[in-house]
Amino acid sequence: MTVVGAGVVGSAVARELARYPALRTALVDARDDVGDGTSKANTAILHTGFDAVPGSLESRLVRDGSRLLAAYAADCGIPLERVGALLVAWDAEQLAALPALAAKARRNGYDDTVLLDAAEVRAREPRLGPGVLGALAVPGESVVCPWSTTLAYATQAVRAGTDLHLNCRVARVDRVTGAAGHHVLTTDRGTLRTRWLVNAAGLRADEFDLLLGHRDFTVRPRRGQLLVLDTPARDLVRHILLPVPTALGKGVLVTPTVHGNVLVGPTAEDLDGPDAKDDTATTAEGLAGLRAQGARIVPALLGAEVTAAYAGLRAATGHEDYRVRAHPAQRYVTLGGVRSTGLSASLALAAHTLDLLTGAGLDPGPSAALPPIRVPDLGRTAERPCVRADLIARDPAYGTLVCHCERVSLGEIRDALDSTVPPVTPDGLRRRTRARGGRCQGSHCGAAVRDLLRRAGGTPT
Repeated sequence: MTVVGAGVVGSAVARELARYPALRTALVDARDDVGDGTSKANTAILHTGFDAVPGSLESRLVRDGSRLLAAYAADCGIPLERVGALLVAWDAEQLAALPALAAKARRNGYDDTVLLDAAEVRAREPRLGPGVLGALAVPGESVVCPWSTTLAYATQAVRAGTDLHLNCRVARVDRVTGAAGHHVLTTDRGTLRTRWLVNAAGLRADEFDLLLGHRDFTVRPRRGQLLVLDTPARDLVRHILLPVPTALGKGVLVTPTVHGNVLVGPTAEDLDGPDAKDDTATTAEGLAGLRAQGARIVPALLGAEVTAAYAGLRAATGHEDYRVRAHPAQRYVTLGGVRSTGLSASLALAAHTLDLLTGAGLDPGPSAALPPIRVPDLGRTAERPCVRADLIARDPAYGTLVCHCERVSLGEIRDALDSTVPPVTPDGLRRRTRARGGRCQGSHCGAAVRDLLRRAGGTPT
């Protein structure tokens, strides 16, 4: 069994398959780390699925997946905060749309929305800009750490026996027919042979599908630029502040993060051209627009420091639902068109993938319990190792700060470099520890981080 794509969806699928010791599973990705594509650059919201298309596969999987991931996060130490969301109406047309959105939520199995008048909205979010007419409250929406989630899935899969192959781009797939038919994958690191194949390649899912002879959908990447505001802005925002949705998506939002920052974004830019699926550049125009829109929603944000800016690409296909399909004759399953809700749906999508595989003839054998894991809690409310006297007494490295902005100790960096799925770049280390993720963005600690990576055999660039 081979899963192509080690983002949040592919890693969740590999974890699900790892429950079955009779299966020998490989998780393959072209990049040098898990979760290094779309999964690393989203708004980090755990959705309830209240605004999905009723009756769609996405609606069911997001609804089920959000509950599964909330429980999983509690078990594994993944930071999660149930802050709730407000869909804010700024004009009469948006206000009139709110009851229909509440009815849509009920059709999606979410019954906890509440219509608020202007005064009630102000009481919940006193720093909103002028002109608020009302809002739809969605108390079940949460924020979560997307990096820890993907890492937890991959770590648990690898500890249960999954073979992880990074820097392993699949260039060609050949099918050997017959009773013992299998796929032959030609990769950057040699040849892989597998009887069963799962396509979780994200932005490249359509290209991989084509290697198997299918043209069921085309991915046109949609770029979303985001601003990261410094931690003092966190006190300005209590909820995820959503606009009334449009055909292009949820639009520009303002949301707190589990790490203590505030995000503003994303933009929604459909890209074309040969390099579109790699175009994660930010633009002056895009960032200026976000700054203006954020200040319109919460005027006090205009004075907030911008810590970072980034852009992510979503696998838009022009379809309203995921493009998930089994091809039993080829022993092949495609997981395409999984957009920003992939984080929320990941565990339910993994279980659905197993159902598709067994429906296509896979016999996984008996299941076994996965090894329990804990990932470092990088949330703003967590007690960091550098303040724990018991840890420092046992190992002074936990009291030696490397990144002062995020209070990351030498001991934490050492643990990450020695972990089951270790980082090999500064960005990978930041996703595991928050080193270089704070106010100075590595101006102070960057040289020390690069040196630690170099000594561990990584790539200090």
